[in-house]
Amino acid sequence: MASSSDSKRPFCSSSSSNSKWRYDVFLSFRGEDTRNNFTSHLYKDLDKANIKTFKDDEELRKGEEIAPELLKAIEESRIAIIVFSKTYAHSKWCLDELVKIMECQKEKGQIVYPVFYHVRPCEVRNQYGTYGEEFKKHESNADEEKKKKIEEWRTALRKAGDLSGFSLRDR
Repeated sequence: MASSSDSKRPFCSSSSSNSKWRYDVFLSFRGEDTRNNFTSHLYKDLDKANIKTFKDDEELRKGEEIAPELLKAIEESRIAIIVFSKTYAHSKWCLDELVKIMECQKEKGQIVYPVFYHVRPCEVRNQYGTYGEEFKKHESNADEEKKKKIEEWRTALRKAGDLSGFSLRDR
């Protein structure tokens, strides 16, 4: 079940006049890390500000593919906020979302804001630390098709890690 805040006033005047955007913001996050703390607070604040926000509330079971509705919501969002957390790269679903978001940035002019939540931008960009460990797991026993997907994930992480964003560390 996805949550969407209904917008009474547009986030930006172009938001309501431009029919290609159904949402002002798409939130990409790793549920187990941030769903019940940072992301839920961010969503509530966006909702209070009448910013129409898509937040996926479903926990993806292991092995499932990203839902077409989720890809559509990414395409229909004017802005994507990516909450990079310690285990973001553990989730193939998050990484697939990220690839789609970076495609939409390039092809549709989607605005992308990364939030580095208890990780440094260089860990994301260069895939070291917990990100490097997760990629070693993804790469173990990867066939040619999976290797291509892993390279897409790496490219998307490099591009997102290069973006100006927000870094949130312990206190």
